[in-house]
Amino acid sequence: MSAPRCRLCAAVLHDTFVDLGVTPLCEQYVSAERYDDAEPMYPLRSYVCRSCYLVQLEALVSPADIFTEYAYFSSYAHTWVAHARRYTAMAIARFGLDRTRFVVEIGSNDGYLLQHVVAAGIPALGIDPAANVAAAAREKNVPTLVAFFGEAVARVLAAEGRRADLIVANNVLAQVPDLHDFARGIAALLQPHGVVTIEVPHLLRLMQENQFDTIYHEHFSYFSLLTAQRLLAEHGLRCFDVEQLATHGGSLRLYACHAGNPALPTSAAVGALERHERAAGLTRMERYAAFAERVQETKRAILDFLIAAKRDGRTVVGYGAPGKGNTLLNYCGVRADLIAYTVDLNPYKQGKFLPGTRIPIHAPARIAETRPDYLFVLPWNLKDEIMAQMRGIAAWGGRFVIPIPAPHVLP
Repeated sequence: MSAPRCRLCAAVLHDTFVDLGVTPLCEQYVSAERYDDAEPMYPLRSYVCRSCYLVQLEALVSPADIFTEYAYFSSYAHTWVAHARRYTAMAIARFGLDRTRFVVEIGSNDGYLLQHVVAAGIPALGIDPAANVAAAAREKNVPTLVAFFGEAVARVLAAEGRRADLIVANNVLAQVPDLHDFARGIAALLQPHGVVTIEVPHLLRLMQENQFDTIYHEHFSYFSLLTAQRLLAEHGLRCFDVEQLATHGGSLRLYACHAGNPALPTSAAVGALERHERAAGLTRMERYAAFAERVQETKRAILDFLIAAKRDGRTVVGYGAPGKGNTLLNYCGVRADLIAYTVDLNPYKQGKFLPGTRIPIHAPARIAETRPDYLFVLPWNLKDEIMAQMRGIAAWGGRFVIPIPAPHVLP
């Protein structure tokens, strides 16, 4: 079998970043009827390119297999909806958006963000490949095109006179196997004076905080500012500003425009973060080599905690059924003997089972019925929201367990 090539620079990939074994797709929840059926399993091995330093997976699964029907609905994460509301208010003020402008969101999911744009009276269009979540967006009066975004879709919209003043791409770039087609699409769809904002989990934070569970098959690439800039620059786009956000365990918000736009000078924040990433070792291969051992030690620590709790007669249940949780549980080999069940607010997931582990998913009311000793928080990036929702577990002495960067128990 020939060695894979980097999807950014086409160099041959020689170096493993971390190998998380063989797992099912993280959003393919199992119905009761399919409980005994075999699941497709795929290697979850990430590489780092020694030429451009992009961390990435091979595209072993097509986007159509992952995203045509999708189990993740953004609106069930109240923290994320509030983040989108703040973003919309900022964008309207900073870029002078009004009824004469046109906003396009790529990967618009269930309209969690564009509902705020529509409410402000600004013309908008969502683009998302999942018909089931697009239907939910339309119920919020968000016009939504069911399609995988790329250059072909962008050119059709541009030919119809629908080039965008603002393109929003939140947590979608990592899910694109053909980065260059995606970037060409942005360049074709963006008005000459337009702005694109891209939010993407920050590779440096992933490494610093041991967030290995954010690696799964639907995330094809893991970006630093340096690698994202290289992609944009190859297609005539310039990153003129950057913010570091707390979302998803630490993300970047990139602001980009056509390279020749003189109205948007490059901010000092861009150069500062470039220097910070270089100083942190993101252009040195030895910095990447140490990550795998830390991940393996975290696996051992998680299993030590769960096994000790079981031997002590303590009950552990999960909160949430996120993609990252399925990476963590499958990599660690955790099954229902160690985490009896999990709960999720999303009715689409309730009554099903987690892929691979077959841990059952219930509604959150199940926790008060069974009064577990520990609540193992799988979407740890939302821990503050979840701990506020579930503070009632204190009534019977229940405690929260946060697994990342290493398992630790909170009051």
